[in-house]
Order: sequence, then structure tokens, then C-alpha cells
Amino acid sequence: MARLTAAKRKALPRSDFALPSRGEGKARRGGYPIPDKAHARAALQRVSQFGDSEQKAAVRRKVKQRFPSIKEGGKRDK
Repeated sequence: MARLTAAKRKALPRSDFALPSRGEGKARRGGYPIPDKAHARAALQRVSQFGDSEQKAAVRRKVKQRFPSIKEGGKRDK
């Protein structure tokens, strides 16, 4: 997985996040960045560990929309 530094994360467009911003202003970005497949898989794994049911559904929906080849549970596409 490509390293996502704080500067790179801050430069990502809002569409590269699975969850919307949780705060006010431009400084707050959304949760679970998904700029590539590796980060999308990681987002699925993390939200399954730490997210509530609403967050899980939102992240799954966004990942499926952006990367349809990623299977449920973040499994690699073959």
C-alpha cells in the first residue's frame, strides 16, 4: 500500500473518502480514505472492526461504487 502522509491525505479530494467530513471547514476531511484499492480494502477491514452499522454500510457502498472488483470483506480480486 502506498504511504499516505498527512500532506497527501490533506490534498485528497472529498470524493476520495468513504465517509463525509465530521467537522466544520476545509480542515476536517472525511473518514477512511480510499484513493486506491489497497486503501479501500483497509477501509473495509477497519470499519468492520471499529465502525457502527451505519458507517459499515456507507463504507461498503462507497468502496463498491468506486472499486466494483473488490469483493465483500475486502478480499482481493482475482
